[in-house]
Amino acid sequence: MSIDIQKLVAGDRRSLAKAITLTESKLDSHRDESQKLLEQILPHTGKSLRIGISGVPGVGKSTFIETFGLFLISLGKKVAVLAVDPSSPISGGSLLGDKTRMEVLSQQQEAFIRPSPASGSLGGVAQKTREAMLLCEAAGYDIILVETVGVGQSEYEVASMVDFFMVLMLPNAGDELQGIKKGILELASSIIINKADGDSINLAKLSLSHYTNALRLVHPTSFWIPRVLSCSSIERKGLEDIWKMISDYHTEAQKNGELLSKRSVQNKKWMDKLIHEMMEMRLKKNANVQKMWRDLENSVTEGKSTAFGAAKLIIEEYFKQ
Repeated sequence: MSIDIQKLVAGDRRSLAKAITLTESKLDSHRDESQKLLEQILPHTGKSLRIGISGVPGVGKSTFIETFGLFLISLGKKVAVLAVDPSSPISGGSLLGDKTRMEVLSQQQEAFIRPSPASGSLGGVAQKTREAMLLCEAAGYDIILVETVGVGQSEYEVASMVDFFMVLMLPNAGDELQGIKKGILELASSIIINKADGDSINLAKLSLSHYTNALRLVHPTSFWIPRVLSCSSIERKGLEDIWKMISDYHTEAQKNGELLSKRSVQNKKWMDKLIHEMMEMRLKKNANVQKMWRDLENSVTEGKSTAFGAAKLIIEEYFKQ
């Protein structure tokens, strides 16, 4: 799959789409080709602001992203959206419906929307999202919005690859405050109460107060103290305040070196994870190991061997060869 790097760096959307498709391919030849491409475009990366957006299903993530994306474009920004779609556990297929849910944003020349299936990736964040981010940065996109599938492990995954992490909440403080985990509060750079309009305005104010109090119990792990804001995606209210908050964070993080430090730690953790994944792939491709693996699986499920003992034998067999 031939990718014109000059066109990609010049911001050609077709070249960018082809490049992301290449990184998502499971063919070994495509994997090698995509890694060479990523190494070539690396000098053009690192200048974008990476924002993760998560929240419970029905909170209005797609509507918020479209409205916020259009607002950012009005400020002269180029916006890329990497939206992770849930894959079918049966067929492995994905709905990939984000372009239909963000119809107005997808028509903008300054926007690029890429839905990616979450198949085979821990926590709902597409396995190649990190690579897609680098390609979008090389193509000159100022802001990269990463939308996750929902609440759960995906928060930890997306927080490990972005600069600023927002959790969207519904204006229903009582129920949601019971269900929210302390870990999520510790990860969030900000909590945004969405759908603060109509009959929900008073409820949104109450939620804002409750979440603000809840965040006081969490000790910040960096210079940034997480903030709680409210907005209405439909009425396009509160977007200026959200952008000002993110800009404040970005400016301060650049000044004190936090941004560079954070990205360095993220890259190291990603490398460690890839080592584990590559080792697993090597093990599964080895015929002798595969036969032993199947036999030991049966032995473990029948209670004849311990899981640790079986795993040790498989690793030893691989390194013998």
